[in-house]
Amino acid sequence: MELDGVVIDCIDPIALADFYCRLLNWKRWEQKGDEVSVIQSPKTGIKLLFQKNEYYVPPVWPEEAHTQGQQEHLDFIVQDQTELKEAVSHAVRCGARIADAQYGHNEEKNTDKWITLIDPEGHPFCFVIWW
Repeated sequence: MELDGVVIDCIDPIALADFYCRLLNWKRWEQKGDEVSVIQSPKTGIKLLFQKNEYYVPPVWPEEAHTQGQQEHLDFIVQDQTELKEAVSHAVRCGARIADAQYGHNEEKNTDKWITLIDPEGHPFCFVIWW
């Protein structure tokens, strides 16, 4: 058994798929009307599926009691501080916003281990230096 894809609920699957296509330089794999839009990594084959949910409520991040919290988030690996800064700038140009709350900053080294951003439909995602 292996993971084939991750399904993300949203209001506008086409627009959100377009955002992630620009962000990741992936291509649209399949379009099923305006209900589901699928993009796929050319390297790994993993898919992100964006599914229309008319009752979708964007998560509050960071989580707060008695609100719609995140139920998933995506982490994208970057290699170093330079790549991290470039990825964040690219994401903002694509339509993301930098989250107000950040938890990956190392004060002693004045570096970031990860930066959290918010996609156009409110889902948090991170660029992360794992090692």
